[in-house]
Amino acid sequence: MLLVVALGIALVWLPVAEFVSTTVINDQTDDQAVETIRTWQLKASGVSVTHWVQDTGVYNEPAPVQGIWGLLLATLIMPVLALVDIFLYKKRILQARLNIFTVMFCLGWYGVLFIYIWQAKLAQGVEWYIMPWASIPLVCMILTLMATRAILKDEALVRAADRIR
Repeated sequence: MLLVVALGIALVWLPVAEFVSTTVINDQTDDQAVETIRTWQLKASGVSVTHWVQDTGVYNEPAPVQGIWGLLLATLIMPVLALVDIFLYKKRILQARLNIFTVMFCLGWYGVLFIYIWQAKLAQGVEWYIMPWASIPLVCMILTLMATRAILKDEALVRAADRIR
């Protein structure tokens, strides 16, 4: 569960999706087309423009565009629940239930991510790519399910020992 906490906190600053927009503008004075390529990265902390390239070779520094509060909230709840879960070691049934709730937040994170991607695609008409860091909630979900299985085995062992007395 400590690994779930660490991965969840790291996910706040890691990019999970990238959007690419290509615009061609015809210059009426030179009859030349100027192509502009913009790239945005979606992080839980917000969307930022990573670079902006024109035919003239102009590169802009990354600049924050907007915050994504839904993705940030889902990203922060996962490690908080896992951290609370670590300290509930005497209440194994509550711990297992909290783990299932954490798994549901991991699945909900993907739902929120794809809603933001869908909205960006409809509003801006951009190409989108999933980054490898988007697999972190899946890893957290698998680790949480493994922890839940071990917690329930431990609870069964304690109940069996109580029954023998």
